[in-house]
Amino acid sequence: MPDSISTRDIVYIALFAALTAALALFPPIAVPILGGVPISAQSMGPMLAGAILGGKRGALSMLLVVGLVAVGLPILSGGRGGLGVFAGPTAGFLVGWIGAAFVTGMLHEFGWRKLNFLSSFTYAVIGGIGVVYALGIPWVAFWAEISLTKAAIGSAAFIPGDLLKAALVGIVAVTVKRSYPLIQKAA
Repeated sequence: MPDSISTRDIVYIALFAALTAALALFPPIAVPILGGVPISAQSMGPMLAGAILGGKRGALSMLLVVGLVAVGLPILSGGRGGLGVFAGPTAGFLVGWIGAAFVTGMLHEFGWRKLNFLSSFTYAVIGGIGVVYALGIPWVAFWAEISLTKAAIGSAAFIPGDLLKAALVGIVAVTVKRSYPLIQKAA
């Protein structure tokens, strides 16, 4: 059954949820313009999960992270967790991690045969930045009661760091593909 989840899949899902939580240990940099939304290494987690595990398992790993945050585990950057996180300016970005991992992973699956640094980087940008911003920016605009344009301009401060994260994901994904591929070649 190709659509079933094996014990190995569960281990990988939990591993990438733990990796995403561990990325919170890097100190965040707060950006006051966006109501204190921090620049953190943690947003690399969904990109990595999708690029290494594929769409389904990557999204499930981020669903696990979001669920753990919801039940109160302080696994977000700055030691945040609990339902209150979902009523703040970061909620759209956080929920966007699920879609980001899925899109990044599906793109990696479809492009697996010809995967190289540039394609992996591009997939991480589309899924890990594009999807996250598509959900996060409207939420910031709503939360801060500002226009979408102003929220998008404010979010521009995050782009250089996110591009660096996508580049790191590209390097890691190509290396993992060569040494220990977890994504199977698409038919």
